[in-house]
Amino acid sequence: MKAKELKGMSAAELNAKIGELKSELFNLRFQHATNQLENPMRIVEIKKDIARAKTVLREVEQKRS
Repeated sequence: MKAKELKGMSAAELNAKIGELKSELFNLRFQHATNQLENPMRIVEIKKDIARAKTVLREVEQKRS
């Protein structure tokens, strides 16, 4: 996910997206623990997407203040 895509979202949409990404990360970790994960790099990608979303959310909150 690109930061440009995230910057067009509202704070509520960003919070929802972060929640979706966290649940996906949980599922990937569970699959990894049971040796069912095909692409372990997907965990890294999801972590970076969560960080990007949190960064954009912080920027949106600072603009609002």
